[in-house]
Parts: sequence; C-alpha cells; structure tokens
Amino acid sequence: MRTLIIGVMLISTLPAQAEVVAAAPDHYVLRHEAVSTAAPDVIWDRLVHPEVWWHPDHTFSGASENLSLDLQAGGLWREDWAGGSVAHGTVLLVTYGEQLRLNAPFGPLQERAAETIWTITIRANEGGGTKVIFDEIANGTHKSQLDELAPAVDYVKTEAIRRLVTVD
Repeated sequence: MRTLIIGVMLISTLPAQAEVVAAAPDHYVLRHEAVSTAAPDVIWDRLVHPEVWWHPDHTFSGASENLSLDLQAGGLWREDWAGGSVAHGTVLLVTYGEQLRLNAPFGPLQERAAETIWTITIRANEGGGTKVIFDEIANGTHKSQLDELAPAVDYVKTEAIRRLVTVD
C-alpha cells in the first residue's frame, strides 16, 4: 500500500531534477530543482514552516508538527518532542522571499561531523509559478564516508523539494 501511495504522490507532483554533482569520502555536492504552479510568496510561506512540508519519516520524533524554524541569522530549524529535542540546522542567511541558507547537518550528518551548507533559492519561473533550487555542500574528513551517505541525502532532499512545491 505504501508503495502505491508513494507512486501516486510522485505522479501528481511536478517534475523535479535531482543530482549528486560530486561525492567523495570527505564531501558531497547536491543540486535539486523543481517548479511549482504556486506564486513565490506562497512557496516562501511554506518553506519557512517546515512542519507543513517536511516528511515525518525524516524526523527524530516521527511527527513533522514538532518542527519549527526561527527565521533570523543564528535561529534554529529545530525539533522538540516529549523526551528530546534536536537542532537540525542553524540559519546563516535570510533574504525574505528569495533565499534561506542553513548550516544543516541533518540526521546522520551530525554524527559524522559534517559541515553541511544547504541553500534554498526561490524565484519566479519564466513560464509562471515558482522555481525552487536546493544546493547542498557537505564537508567532513575521509572517515566521514560522505560518498556513501550522499545517495540517501539526495533521496530525502528530492522528496523534500517535491513536498515543498506541491501546494494543495
């Protein structure tokens, strides 16, 4: 059943391009692009509320509603639940309506001591709607084995960008 639901979700979303641009034990570079029929301000409003679009399977608590984002330099993308909390990322840059940059070693990247910069850019699309771009660069040591982790992170971010641009 889960496979069927995922298949229907993928068919109903707009195309997204995803790519592991580079990967080695000490780094990876990812790029994801997607287009939404929604206006840029609608997508920005969704972006700054990760509890609306981030998949609960990629949280520590299993519940996206436990996510929050403090939208200022030094603010946190965090998750709080009974019995725990985690800082998923620290806000480095906010250009309202246009760009959000985080130092965001989500999940297993934290335990691998990876410096992970995730830049999310939102802009009007030439044909209407909004183009969203995720650029992510992670750096660690050769022991971080980031090349092994890159495909999994690519999968999570591909799913994330699709959920972000899909407006009900």
